[in-house]
Amino acid sequence: VDRAFDIGDCEFKGQSIGWNSPSGFRNAFLHEYEGEGGLSWMRSFSGLLVTCGLDHTLFMDEQQADHYFYGPRKSVQSSLHGRIATIPGKLLSYGEEWKGDECTLYCEGLVQQSTVFGEDLHLIRRIEVKLGSSEIHLRDRVENHGFYRTPHMYCYHINVGYPVLDAGSEYLAPIKETPWAAHADKYSEQGVGYRKLPEPITNFHEQVWEHEMVPNSEGRIISAVINPRINLAFSVNVAASEFPAQFEWQNFHAGHYAIGIEPSTHHVLGKPFAQERGEEIWLEHEESRSYHSIFTIHEGVSELAQLKSAINSVQMQPAEEYPPVTGNFVKINHG
Repeated sequence: VDRAFDIGDCEFKGQSIGWNSPSGFRNAFLHEYEGEGGLSWMRSFSGLLVTCGLDHTLFMDEQQADHYFYGPRKSVQSSLHGRIATIPGKLLSYGEEWKGDECTLYCEGLVQQSTVFGEDLHLIRRIEVKLGSSEIHLRDRVENHGFYRTPHMYCYHINVGYPVLDAGSEYLAPIKETPWAAHADKYSEQGVGYRKLPEPITNFHEQVWEHEMVPNSEGRIISAVINPRINLAFSVNVAASEFPAQFEWQNFHAGHYAIGIEPSTHHVLGKPFAQERGEEIWLEHEESRSYHSIFTIHEGVSELAQLKSAINSVQMQPAEEYPPVTGNFVKINHG
């Protein structure tokens, strides 16, 4: 509740699914958003789900603030991945809902990212799990509660750790091409490609990829991390219309060891790139955008085979570990 209703710990039959970083679950009241040149976000970065937004995601940026009609505020400075993840929420309701013999456990919360002479964005979040299932349904609505026209950017930093992530684990997704890689100028220097995942590596430098993915017949994109050795996998299912871009984050440094699945409303090059291409999202008063995502834990040979089939039948991912970096960013139309 005190961290934007994000999902911190996640376990399945005693095995950890989510990632616990060295920073741990730091109290939100200790967070210094402006610190370390915008990188202090890292000091509160931990858990299965860390939400990025609501008006900014990705690396630090400064944007003109004319839309807030306040002379002293010439610009809005944004730190890494925005403010929302370290804002305490308000618990609205929680409990159980019954439909016949089917029970759904749920909680709902409100998180406000608001200031005077600036944005007044509300995140209304509902998390649902059907009793006996292995699916988490995340239903978000981001609403402009204020009267200023306000930018909106949104991204989920979904972080999987050991033992789903281990030597021999695989990243699986319906990848058509790879437009961008942060390390493209030294692509294979660390010996880690996008698909086969290694054991922890001392002094590994993070690698980030943007992959262009193909949605299934329902307009949704499923990506996953699978560990065939223990027959355990974790998948993320999002709507392509809601999250048209998706990144793969590799942090395999010993003691950190995580992989991130990152569905995003914008391409990886962030706000300036979106401005140049006319791909920004602006919310007028009472306008909102909704997101419905599904996180699933898969166990056993049969379930892993079904997961692979569901993804491969849509699009076979590149077989090579270092697919060509095309630079071809598909135009995003937010409607």
